[in-house]
Amino acid sequence: MAIERFGSVGGEDVLQITLTGPDSVEMRVLTWGAVIRDLVVPTTNGPQSVLLGLNSIEDYIAHSPYFGAIVGRHANRIGGARFTLNDETYKLDANEGPNQLHGGSRGFGTRLWSIVEHSESSVTLSLVSDDGDMGYPGRLVATCTYTLLPSATVRIELTAITDRPTPVNLTTHGYFNLDGSADILSHHLMIAADYITPTYPDLIPTGEIRRVADTAYDFTSLRPIGAELINDDTLYDTNYVLRGSYGVLRQATVLKSPRNGLSMELWTTEPGVQFYAGHLINVPVSGLNGARYGRHAGLCLEPQRFPDSPNNAHFPSSILEPGQVSKQVSELRFPI
Repeated sequence: MAIERFGSVGGEDVLQITLTGPDSVEMRVLTWGAVIRDLVVPTTNGPQSVLLGLNSIEDYIAHSPYFGAIVGRHANRIGGARFTLNDETYKLDANEGPNQLHGGSRGFGTRLWSIVEHSESSVTLSLVSDDGDMGYPGRLVATCTYTLLPSATVRIELTAITDRPTPVNLTTHGYFNLDGSADILSHHLMIAADYITPTYPDLIPTGEIRRVADTAYDFTSLRPIGAELINDDTLYDTNYVLRGSYGVLRQATVLKSPRNGLSMELWTTEPGVQFYAGHLINVPVSGLNGARYGRHAGLCLEPQRFPDSPNNAHFPSSILEPGQVSKQVSELRFPI
């Protein structure tokens, strides 16, 4: 484990923590945004970097579409940047047209987190979000723990406590590419979900819960991502309703590269996962190992409570009450 300075933001140092785990897994984490900057896993052909990342804090601030960040206070979108809770309406910071995305213009993915504790294979980071931050009620204390476990597994534990009722939806926002290809369209994907929450054109859910059977959104069996993207008729940025019980760690997705045979399983306790195939990626600076990140350079699989859940009473609740602990556990497993 090593800690080094990665740059500074507003006169405060940004630190990079390098974790080393069993099976030669290596991960680099930034205190800015609790970003996983790089994740290297073993393959039969040698070490493979599987995440998109950038080379300086200036590049992250100017160009990152949440690469590897922990986003919140409420990940994904809240329609009209407002919600009503206990008969009071809260107006949030709107940073995507009239809506809020990933907690607002100063969401958790763009803030400096503090190191609480660390070891060779684990680090815990913490962030305090004051009452009224980005429009949200309550003082929230969030923690993120990254741990490298045996069998090439990365565990991500996200917790939060509050002193007033407030929506909480933290998620990890890594962009995956398992083989270093220019795009991920030949990757194969399975999502353990029979339903999605369809959206309006601005990506705010309509409130419907719709079956995926016989549609381009059906990933119930492993298939190429690009199969439905030949004419760009389908642009995946969609919340999937996962099978199984909310709160129970279970397999949500399988991602596989036919190029190098590497597979990644996402396991999570969350009720949904956002699949974004990266059609808007257009980063004008070089990424890790000199890579250029364009359209579909990576994909996101974001374990989450549903988008706009504070405004949809029939969605799983994201409201955290004082005395409760919001907890998400997700694991990235790389079978070797």
